Amino acid sequence: MSSEILTPVLPESVADATVVTWSKQVGDSVKQDEVLVEIETDKVVLEVPAPADGVLTEIVQQAGATVISSQLLGRMTVGAVAAAPKAAEAAPAAAPAANAEPQTAPAARKLMAENNLSTTDVEGSGKQGRILKEDVQAAVASKPAAAPATVASAPAPTVAVAASGARMEQRVPMTRLRARIAERLMYAKQSTAMLTTFNEIDMKPLMDMRAEYKDAFEKKHKAKLGFMSLFVKAAAVALQRFPEVNASIDGNDIVYHGFCDIGIAVSSDRGLVVPILRNTENMGLADIESGIAGYAAKAREGKLDMGDLTGGTFTITNGGVFGSLLSTPILNPPQSAILGMHSIQKRPVVVNDQIVIRPMMYVALSYDHRIVDGQGAVTFLKTIKELVENPVRLVLDV
Repeated sequence: MSSEILTPVLPESVADATVVTWSKQVGDSVKQDEVLVEIETDKVVLEVPAPADGVLTEIVQQAGATVISSQLLGRMTVGAVAAAPKAAEAAPAAAPAANAEPQTAPAARKLMAENNLSTTDVEGSGKQGRILKEDVQAAVASKPAAAPATVASAPAPTVAVAASGARMEQRVPMTRLRARIAERLMYAKQSTAMLTTFNEIDMKPLMDMRAEYKDAFEKKHKAKLGFMSLFVKAAAVALQRFPEVNASIDGNDIVYHGFCDIGIAVSSDRGLVVPILRNTENMGLADIESGIAGYAAKAREGKLDMGDLTGGTFTITNGGVFGSLLSTPILNPPQSAILGMHSIQKRPVVVNDQIVIRPMMYVALSYDHRIVDGQGAVTFLKTIKELVENPVRLVLDV
């Protein structure tokens, strides 16, 4: 029985998608739920699985084709068995299983291409041998071990390349995600009255609390206690006190959101993505930490779906993980504000008229001045500072 392979139904905000790669070729056997083809939208990479066991009989849309919701991608014959190889070409019985092409996560595939690796060079640790990004990173890290002997025995090619003075360039089309990021950033710059206010936070109380309770927290909740969850909780409290920061503009209307859906900016191999933690005003620290960890894992494996990235009333971005000391985060429309965290550095500060050394973090709040006044923005950021510097207030909600 023939079965059609269709593009998944795309959200209304996504007009079309691009076929990235087919994992199987015509004539190959496929198992139910095995990934057949990957398509890329301007937000995520979607995997299209096989609806049943059978054989792929036709590829209608090749890699690079633009497709829309429910469009025919290919066909397969359900229940069929792939033709056996010719006797002269047949390998030993165990060979097909040994040589089967393992499944590869999108992020891992990209990293393999950048480092000129094939699936035979990487040992997959995922389910059914699926190759993950971490597996490719481990393979890349092991490559230099054999490099010295090669360079020592044949240094001439390296010298020749350096001496040639070649000025290489490479032109590649933007991915859909990168093009979408560029479009939204330009829109934010051109259509909002964006300003930024700054403050600094003494992280010592938070660091002391984390050092004292992190082991007990992890033992009870099976989640690590990080700084981001405290900032998310502080932001949720502040957003309820300053509803204009949690609002957005729709035409000539201001939409005040009665919930705090906070996006956490995550840097992935494909670019910046912002998965959403929903109803953070009702979440405990353990729920927030588990949510962040789950999104981070899905981002690494390219498993984020549309629902993870849709909506959001406020965003937090942490440039400090890359060493940023201070920056101006850019708005994520239609949201009216975004909080920027930065690296923690020990600096001399005055406490009770004494100069002491404290771990300090600069924080920045970019906001749309059309809806948020300067006083509200400054007071909002000061509220987050006060909550983080006295984390007991987060527990007591005072």
